[in-house]
Amino acid sequence: SKRLSSLGDVYINDAFSCSHRSHASVEGITKYIPSYFGLQINEEINALKKITSEIKKPVTLIIGGSKISTKVNIINNLIKKFDNIIIVGGMANTVLNYFGVKIGKSICEHNSKDLIKSIIENSNKYKCKITYPLDVIVSKNLDGIGEKKDINQINDDEMILDIGKKTISEIKDVIKNSNTILWNGPAGYFENPNFQNGTKEILEAICQKTIEDKIFSIAGGGETVAAINKFKKLDSFTFVSTAGGAFLEYLEGKDLPAIKAINKNV
Repeated sequence: SKRLSSLGDVYINDAFSCSHRSHASVEGITKYIPSYFGLQINEEINALKKITSEIKKPVTLIIGGSKISTKVNIINNLIKKFDNIIIVGGMANTVLNYFGVKIGKSICEHNSKDLIKSIIENSNKYKCKITYPLDVIVSKNLDGIGEKKDINQINDDEMILDIGKKTISEIKDVIKNSNTILWNGPAGYFENPNFQNGTKEILEAICQKTIEDKIFSIAGGGETVAAINKFKKLDSFTFVSTAGGAFLEYLEGKDLPAIKAINKNV
């Protein structure tokens, strides 16, 4: 850290995506020379503040990804402030499994019953509506074509790879009635065009609502940004975060080491 600091007179951190790490280049250097935030990092923090503390309700979280265990802290942190939480992707399979739905060979965290229970209990406590799939698109493999099914019709040799029309319709209704939307995680295996419809429909609904009603919409996370880029909608959100891990840790309510270091030394 000291050696790095000798290379300049002032340090500017403009890398929000690295700011959840206690590294010499983003945290340690602040102990030796005057340190400040850059323009981009200020934009990131201001956007996330609007989601976590300066909220315009109703506010909705759409969250996906493969593991609910990696995002349970985000859900339980935001559930106190949000009106709706929509769970999609692999995480939704774990929720369906918790409620006794047979999910075939879909990706699932079978040891997450206590995590799901805490989410359900908190949603009731804070009056936050939880939405999860009513129907799905299944296939026997990732390269398949896909078949529409209600959640009670899934065979043992099938896997859930996208959400169905009824679920998309319900999600669109929630988006239509929201003034603030946070999106992290695709709705399915969008890399295969046969399973991209859920992610695409959610994306288009958020973009339309943002443009027409001037709501505040923010998206973040590697796969989410990849989906936004795939469908060329980068300019249709109020803000798209450059970060993955830092974005998620901020939403969990954690103090990011590099942010804390500059606040301490300014």
